[in-house]
Amino acid sequence: MHHGIAFLLLAVLLASCSGNSSKEAASELFVIITPSHDNPFFKAEAEAAEARATELGYEAVVLVHNDDAALQDQLFDTAIARKAAAIIVDNAGADASAAAVQKAKDAGIPSFLIDREINVTGIAVAQIVSNNYQGATLGAEEFVRLMGEEGNYVELLGRESDTNAHIRSQGFNDIISQYPDMVLVASQSANWNQPEAYEKMETIIQAHPDIKGVISGNDTMALGAAAALKAAGMDHVIVVGFDGSPDVIEAIKAGDIEATVLQPAATIAEMAVNQADRYVKTGSTGQPEKQAVDCELVTPENAAEFGVFARK
Repeated sequence: MHHGIAFLLLAVLLASCSGNSSKEAASELFVIITPSHDNPFFKAEAEAAEARATELGYEAVVLVHNDDAALQDQLFDTAIARKAAAIIVDNAGADASAAAVQKAKDAGIPSFLIDREINVTGIAVAQIVSNNYQGATLGAEEFVRLMGEEGNYVELLGRESDTNAHIRSQGFNDIISQYPDMVLVASQSANWNQPEAYEKMETIIQAHPDIKGVISGNDTMALGAAAALKAAGMDHVIVVGFDGSPDVIEAIKAGDIEATVLQPAATIAEMAVNQADRYVKTGSTGQPEKQAVDCELVTPENAAEFGVFARK
């Protein structure tokens, strides 16, 4: 269904570009490409980027690649055909996306990456991401504290192709490994996915009924894990997530999840649009290509201070 929507948008865009040959009109377009809006994080960044681009006077088109690099390539082709002024993208893979970004650059269209980096520098104008390592260490420190520095725990990892999954896991482990009484009994990828996290957690619970905590590479998986634990009558198990999604902030307030690490998705998306605007107008962003924005720990004590991927 998502592919159908994306292809429909593609067709509409290509059709609309045929009557738009004036360079002035064409150069006013910002194309915003993200993963599926089923995840509130990606929806928030797309909406923030669109709102800021519109506020600055650009036409903004929002497209979705569903973590499909081939579909992302087609969306880049569409942006190139439309002679977009800039592409704002949360990409579909650190290796797989470099060719699309290079293709846009060769066509004279600058790309501004948000949330996820690619494994190449010098082809995107900006790569603006949350400081995933800093955020992961924040989350892990709180997890260790909640666990009382001991006990069996589980780690749910993100998508293998996503650099952030590895960086977060590294941050978690660099902290937790300092505590010899913390024992990792299961480590599995649930691909950032809630139903998959639920299923993986069900299986893990059967093998390890004595677990005391779960640390998750993102909030979507944390929600799946928490639901599986609740269904098994194991509400006492500590769950810590990563993203700062509105659903998890509500779950923290309700006592179902203990903590998360908020990524300022809206702030990063707006920064990318502001820098794209400056680049289009002056040929420079005035910033280095690689930029990291610090994350914040969300707990029951401060949960009320946060809105949609931003401090209120």
